[in-house]
Amino acid sequence: MTPVAKAGCIVRRQPFRLSDGGLVMRAFLLATILLCLPGVVLAERIKDIAAVAGVRSNPLVGYGLVVGLAGTGDGASGLTQRSMQSVVSRLGLEVDARDLDARNVAAVMVTAELGAFMKPGQMIDITVSTAGRARSLQGGTLLMTPLMGADGEIYAVAQGNLVVGGLGVSGGDGSSVLVNVPTVGRIPGGANVERIVETAFLETDYFVLNLHRPDFATARSVTDAVNRHFGAGVAVALDGSSIRVRAPADPGARVPFMAMVQDLTVESAEPPAQVIVNARTGTVVIGGAVRVTPAAISHGSLTVRVNEDFNVAQGASVLNNAGGNVIVPGEPVITPDSSIDITRENNPAFVFDGGVSLASLVDAINAVGASAADLVAILEALHRAGALRAELIII
Repeated sequence: MTPVAKAGCIVRRQPFRLSDGGLVMRAFLLATILLCLPGVVLAERIKDIAAVAGVRSNPLVGYGLVVGLAGTGDGASGLTQRSMQSVVSRLGLEVDARDLDARNVAAVMVTAELGAFMKPGQMIDITVSTAGRARSLQGGTLLMTPLMGADGEIYAVAQGNLVVGGLGVSGGDGSSVLVNVPTVGRIPGGANVERIVETAFLETDYFVLNLHRPDFATARSVTDAVNRHFGAGVAVALDGSSIRVRAPADPGARVPFMAMVQDLTVESAEPPAQVIVNARTGTVVIGGAVRVTPAAISHGSLTVRVNEDFNVAQGASVLNNAGGNVIVPGEPVITPDSSIDITRENNPAFVFDGGVSLASLVDAINAVGASAADLVAILEALHRAGALRAELIII
């Protein structure tokens, strides 16, 4: 198996050979390769690494009813019945909530994202999720539902037929088949925007670019790129996350100006040395800049196995009579039989010299047949000993 050198990383053509945890280790290798790639100097567009402050989407939420279900609704739900009563009363009919059958109706929560610069009359997609006991929204129709923002104002109105990707079928004997999630559906273009979200894009004197990953070197690169293209002093880095850009005085020039700014390319800084460990799944991601100082590692395991068994023997009783002694069967005699086996694996120690790279670290750990859990333990021990020159992040 010949290693292939790529951008300072070692990429092997075959997966790690481990006694267990092979799938996790293959995912670990893939993630390691992906983290190594930023070590190559690549030009990135500003629009891919930064966002314009104030230009964002806004979440909307509403409560409504889905009707037309084939008996998969909420049934005898007080919330749904009162909601149906409220809808019917707005149409001029007076009914008692207890007289309404909600087997074909479901109470739902409707969510949507109102994008930046959306105008009244434009349509947005919505997601509909059950809020009660409904088993499926298949074939349902959402009644007119107002969608509110965080300020309590109505910004859109939703209505339409649901598209449900799931399926649920149950039998009379309690058996059931569930495919995907039938209690959540979508309506593409199901909400009409009714109110605009005001933005200061046309009035502000400065635009602010916020980096997705704060980094002083990247902030400097963005500032230099803008100033080289538009002139000195147009962009100023406020901190490691934000860059202030002077906006054109002409409102009509702001859109093409921001388009040109976002299309500029910059060289992102190499990410800091980090080792990220997911303690729940055993996933470990090691960045390409990780180094270790001189250290020796010996990792073994002690397995204790306790087997519980029982010995069963036929009991007997002796009876005395005139003809002599008579042996008759008695109750079975059960005695516990326990055995304890101890297995100790002696793995050889391996030594890291100063400045060992990621490739050597992975090769050495793989050579001793470490599983995903062993790898986490080794990395934590290296970090505690101060030999791992990287930030250890447990998620």
